[in-house]
Amino acid sequence: MKITVLGLSHKTAPVKVREDFAFKEDMLPKALQDLQRLGASEAVIVSTCNRVEIAVTADNGSGSREIVSRFVQEWKGGSAKFDGHLYTLDHEDAIHHLFRVASSLDSMVVGEPQILGQMKAAYQIAKQEGTLGGLLENVITHAFGVAKRVRTETGIGQMAVSVSYAAVELARKIFGSLKGKSVMIVGSGKMGELAARHLRRSGAEKILVTNRTWERALEFARIFDGTAVPYDRFKAMLHEVDIVIASTGADHYLILPEDMRRAIAARKNKPMFLIDIAVPRNIDPVVNQIGGVFLYDVDDLEGVVTANIQERAKQAEDAERIVRDEVDQMMMRLKIEQVKPTIVSLQGQLEEIRLGEVTKLFRKAPGLTPEQQQAVEAMTKSIINKIAHGPISELRKNAATPDGEQVIDAIRRVFHLQE
Repeated sequence: MKITVLGLSHKTAPVKVREDFAFKEDMLPKALQDLQRLGASEAVIVSTCNRVEIAVTADNGSGSREIVSRFVQEWKGGSAKFDGHLYTLDHEDAIHHLFRVASSLDSMVVGEPQILGQMKAAYQIAKQEGTLGGLLENVITHAFGVAKRVRTETGIGQMAVSVSYAAVELARKIFGSLKGKSVMIVGSGKMGELAARHLRRSGAEKILVTNRTWERALEFARIFDGTAVPYDRFKAMLHEVDIVIASTGADHYLILPEDMRRAIAARKNKPMFLIDIAVPRNIDPVVNQIGGVFLYDVDDLEGVVTANIQERAKQAEDAERIVRDEVDQMMMRLKIEQVKPTIVSLQGQLEEIRLGEVTKLFRKAPGLTPEQQQAVEAMTKSIINKIAHGPISELRKNAATPDGEQVIDAIRRVFHLQE
């Protein structure tokens, strides 16, 4: 059983390519079932604004790549249009990658904790769909433990940042200060919530919140002492704010060029700063051509992100060592797991021989008392355990060594064990 991860991220693909490869949450159950239909033993899909990754296992380890390739062909029309952006990782490399992702070492902002929550959400969906329950589940749950260890033993989580925080930092650079600025948050998901927290700390005095669900908008506004705006009226109120942060799950543009032209005209050309941290994007990129409108998407935040990464470089080095240590331990455990069937087979074969010989003895000596029979049983079991001890120790000791396969194969041949 082997793990394969196929995907792309902010490191390998621009936002437009990530949009094309993304899976909306309501697509995931069908996508996971299709992966199993194509032959995957287990499957999970992580789809966020910064990465889309498909992880599978297959009974035939070499077949997992073929499974994800056929899946991409069915769902995305093949991998050709994603050439140069996709990466495929197998087993140890895949495990190492999943541990790094969970520990936020592969995030746009190193140390950003949001990805761990997104991975846990993807895990829950896969569990609900019955596409986890073996090696892949073991690796993913262990990845959560690795992430906890990284955050506990390093300073990577201190002064927590996120894409939302990077967006607020960019706003601060544009305006000099956010004190007294007014903000509209379009969407009340996690990204919008993080942005609102950072904005409030940075001095923003007026926060408007809109959401397709009115109750959610009211709840979100109460949390941040803001004002809820009806979803069908937020465009008409754009001119009242200096900053707009869009972060919804919509699959189409919510703010169009004509909306921004009206807003800028009503503001008498007073500048507006728009941050689109949604994938797919919520704001038509054409609005950036309108005078007085400054639009940035997630890819534009890399300057701020780079500075944050540099600040966390030392903590990241320590975290990388922890991840490598955890991968090594995981691989050793998995290799030991692989020899368990051989150990069980050896023990079973020796026990079968012992039982056969003891049964013969009892037939030839029917006069043995129960106490004598128990003594024979105990003695023969002790002999078998001593015979088995040497080869079992060698199997366990060599399971994780470079020459382990040769030792294991030799023991199988000596004892005539099937693989």
